[in-house]
Amino acid sequence: MSHDDTDHRFMHRAIELARNCPPSETAYSVGAVIVADGVEIATGFSRETDEKVHAEESALNKLDPDDPRLTRATIYSTLEPCSTRATATRLPCTDRILAAGIPTVVIAWREPSLFVAACEGVDKLRSHGVRVVELTDLAAAAMSMNTHLDLS
Repeated sequence: MSHDDTDHRFMHRAIELARNCPPSETAYSVGAVIVADGVEIATGFSRETDEKVHAEESALNKLDPDDPRLTRATIYSTLEPCSTRATATRLPCTDRILAAGIPTVVIAWREPSLFVAACEGVDKLRSHGVRVVELTDLAAAAMSMNTHLDLS
């Protein structure tokens, strides 16, 4: 199976997870899957464990921060990982991804400026040497559970 096929398969899984999010007027519905050695090792979705948890955060919380698989993992997120948080007591997802040592991030769409003026997740990750892949052909599917928000 090619990288492209693998990326699409796991992004479809993340999109399925995003459909589990309790709807919110103040946050996106996002799904995330962490894959190492071709195997799903953790999943998460927005508001899975509490009303403030982000999808990437939820998935990372299920793994030991020192899990050696993280340094060869890919995290699939339906939305660009956040670079700032409204909840000041929680690290942005980009910081969590960098701290975990995950070398590859795959997203379907970049965060619009609805809740955060200028999300810099992709730029921040790339500036730290993380490979970021954008599957723009899946953006509409990844946005579909957020149509109640003003995404213009």
